[in-house]
Amino acid sequence: MALISASKKFSIGILKGKVNFPVSLAPMVGLSHVALRLAIREYLPENAVTIWPTEMLNSRKIPIENLQTTPECMRSSNEAELVPQILGNEEKPIRESIVKLKEWGAEGIDINMGCPVQKALKHNYGVALMGDPNYAKEVVQFAKSSSDLPVSVKLRAGSQNDFEFLKKFVFGLQDAGADWLTLHPRTAEQKRRGRADWIQIKELKKLLSIPLIGNGDIQASQDVHRMLSETNCDMVMAGRALAAKPWMLWQLGEDWGFDLPQAKTGKAPRGSYEEGKEYGKFLLRLLDLMKIYFNEDLTQRKFRFYVKTTSVWLPFGHSLYALMTKAKTTVEMKEYIEEFFSQDIEMSDYTELRQ
Repeated sequence: MALISASKKFSIGILKGKVNFPVSLAPMVGLSHVALRLAIREYLPENAVTIWPTEMLNSRKIPIENLQTTPECMRSSNEAELVPQILGNEEKPIRESIVKLKEWGAEGIDINMGCPVQKALKHNYGVALMGDPNYAKEVVQFAKSSSDLPVSVKLRAGSQNDFEFLKKFVFGLQDAGADWLTLHPRTAEQKRRGRADWIQIKELKKLLSIPLIGNGDIQASQDVHRMLSETNCDMVMAGRALAAKPWMLWQLGEDWGFDLPQAKTGKAPRGSYEEGKEYGKFLLRLLDLMKIYFNEDLTQRKFRFYVKTTSVWLPFGHSLYALMTKAKTTVEMKEYIEEFFSQDIEMSDYTELRQ
């Protein structure tokens, strides 16, 4: 496997060229909230800049919500490079949402055309938009005309799994003014099952004149190297694995010659036991940050979901999740975590489990 050289210098045409670190967190329901973003950001190398998502936000709700108190929209005052993701298909709510999000601090807008869940499909949101290329193009035009913010689109291979269809679809988005695209090359029917077809990323990159982010099957830092090398995409987006193993940013920063993350000392954790120990530390840090932004009940619910989703990389992750469901308070959660990680715990590079 060819690794990207440590002397590699990245210049990425995203957010007016501010981005210089080609890995970002994916927008994920229940996960990409302010506490997780802040906790992961502590592993980002010094002077590295990437984009940061929100959870998926409904354009019908944003105009009437208080973005300072709605959990999915909460942000820290010192967060930068925020690119919230919206679901939508109507001009008025899209326009009102983008205007409001720009005031909130958004530096870009991402339109979801890849979500396969039924709640999105019944409103003709998410991947449903891939069934109507002309209307998808109009949605991008709605977004572009709403502000001067750059607009991206996250999409899947589409239910057709037809590359000729995909080419025509993305050319329409590009013509409508999309500033970059993110491709998760699985069909809607696959959801997270099966293998992501990276060849589609490679072939699409050859055709587009705007940046392309690759997404899918990134579980370890070596996968980032491999995707960049094999597809020539501009950036890599990682979801649940980066949420579980945020030190991937630190590892990659070392590989590429970036300076140490400001919040960290020493070398990035590598190896199953080092990473297992770091996961335990991260759980405690994330729990503390959640308690700052969310009330006790919401913290417990969000933290349990995080552990359920990310502990699949531990050989006995189900035991840890069982402890989190047993805990009645965040104080008990902390005590259980400290006890669980008082012994050496392994963390795998890869898992076939899905949550």
